[in-house]
Amino acid sequence: MLLSPSPSIESKASWAVASAALFALAMSFGAAWITAVALKDIASEVGGSRSIPALATSLAWLGSGIGGILMSQIAERAGTRATVMISSVMIALGLTISTFGPPWPLWIGHGLFIGLFGIGGINAPLYIYVSRWFDRRRGSALALISSGTYLAGTIWPPIFERAIASVGWRHTMLWYALAEMLVVAPIAVIYFGAPPETIHPLTSEAGAEKSRVLGWPPNAVFAMICCAAVLCCIPMAMPQGHLVAFCSDLGISRSMGALMLSVLLGTAFLSRQIWGAISDRIGGLTTVLIGSAWQAASMTAFLLTQNEAGLFTVTAAFGLGFSGIIPAYVLAVRELFPPSQASWRIPTLLLFSGGGMGAGSWIAGLLYDHFGYYTPAFTAGIGSNLLNIVVISILVGRQLLRQPAPA
Repeated sequence: MLLSPSPSIESKASWAVASAALFALAMSFGAAWITAVALKDIASEVGGSRSIPALATSLAWLGSGIGGILMSQIAERAGTRATVMISSVMIALGLTISTFGPPWPLWIGHGLFIGLFGIGGINAPLYIYVSRWFDRRRGSALALISSGTYLAGTIWPPIFERAIASVGWRHTMLWYALAEMLVVAPIAVIYFGAPPETIHPLTSEAGAEKSRVLGWPPNAVFAMICCAAVLCCIPMAMPQGHLVAFCSDLGISRSMGALMLSVLLGTAFLSRQIWGAISDRIGGLTTVLIGSAWQAASMTAFLLTQNEAGLFTVTAAFGLGFSGIIPAYVLAVRELFPPSQASWRIPTLLLFSGGGMGAGSWIAGLLYDHFGYYTPAFTAGIGSNLLNIVVISILVGRQLLRQPAPA
């Protein structure tokens, strides 16, 4: 007797929730892009040191990773709706504090309020929350919501560039703080109710099944995934955080640099949806490996391209390559580990990826301040990317060896 397949938890409501999460993340991540566009303006107030505003962006990424672990646990108890609402207010407060100027108010506003209590309470909790609305097209859904940062990067940099030129970076932050809070909090109230996936305590049998992952201790595999996330996010952050300034150094106008950043992130947003569908077919780890190799090739192209047309091409290629990596990591965690562990494994993974993003942006600023040009920073990023490929290749190879032979 044939058993009928278990009913799917996916529905039209699942995609409505995922779309709402996308817009909430697009507004939340917009806060950090103001500093990337105004990097040279802010640096001019502290003797031209680009590492100071770059560190603010890094602290926002690092803070969001640390906050994701804390706020995800709060979201498990208080609900994602309440966490997202409170965090939207924290982002607005962080932008307001940042307007008091570099270095310390900028660092505190970005690291503590925008990152730790702000994006940290929205990004990781929404990854976990949305993954519980899907069981068959989870990779596509994760790819959609993780595009929030790139949708933000597509929409906001040209707008921020015009606003900064007209009213300055401080007033731009204040106006955006108000807009972000008025959009994200209502989205949370309307859409973020209880998810359909129910998490049951692991039975002893299920626990035995998961006592080894890829034939190794689970936490050893997870540590390798987290290490790989750091190594690939270091180069991932460098063009995103420094592209506008990099273009300016080459004699390309800031408006063209902001447009180039929009092209990079717009391409990443569109291609991420394709990567999501691919990851549903080939799995998370293999998707990471392909995307990481593509990213390394694109980073190398940045060192070989100096003209405006060439850089537009390279930035588009970079966006195509790296865009599928982060949601594929999250999918890999959901594939390899029990659902009950998602509430701590996913935010921990995002902490390491956020730490890599933060380190990449800050290292690029630090190396620029030391050498006076970006080639050493991009070279270091490529080296980090190659190490990432080695780690992921080991995991993919192990996964292939553990697959049963076809009948």
